Amino acid sequence: MKCPFCSYGDSRVVDSRSIDNGASIRRRRECPKCGRRFTTYEKYEQVPLLVIKKDGRREMFDNKKLLAGLLRAFEKRPFSYEQIQSLASQIEGELRASGENEIKSTQIGETVMKYLEKIDQIAYVRFASVYRQFADVNSFMQEIQNMLKKGGPDTDKK
Repeated sequence: MKCPFCSYGDSRVVDSRSIDNGASIRRRRECPKCGRRFTTYEKYEQVPLLVIKKDGRREMFDNKKLLAGLLRAFEKRPFSYEQIQSLASQIEGELRASGENEIKSTQIGETVMKYLEKIDQIAYVRFASVYRQFADVNSFMQEIQNMLKKGGPDTDKK
């Protein structure tokens, strides 16, 4: 790989590490000419995934939108950015594993809800309040009661 500092046409790999649950590789490289080190990332190219919106429009899947929604749901919760990022990668992986080139936005929302329900009740309720677009407090309370019936993390804590 070409050195970004001196433009020499070669470099040697000093260290390689798997990241994002094996979906990417981080490499530390060193230029034999100038001796400076730099980092590169290697990631496999994915088939484009189209999201079918509720109104029928199609748009490219954007993992940044998924991450942003999760970050809002986990705001002020005891989860690190790396944990939330890893969760977003797991959800995206499940969506892509379906083998479909197009996926409904509702399927994305339901997949996120499935993961959140197992991890954190507060994040689940926050995400549900936006995703389900509750019409009133009663429908919101019904969602909470359904979650409590199923059990999950924190249901036994007081």
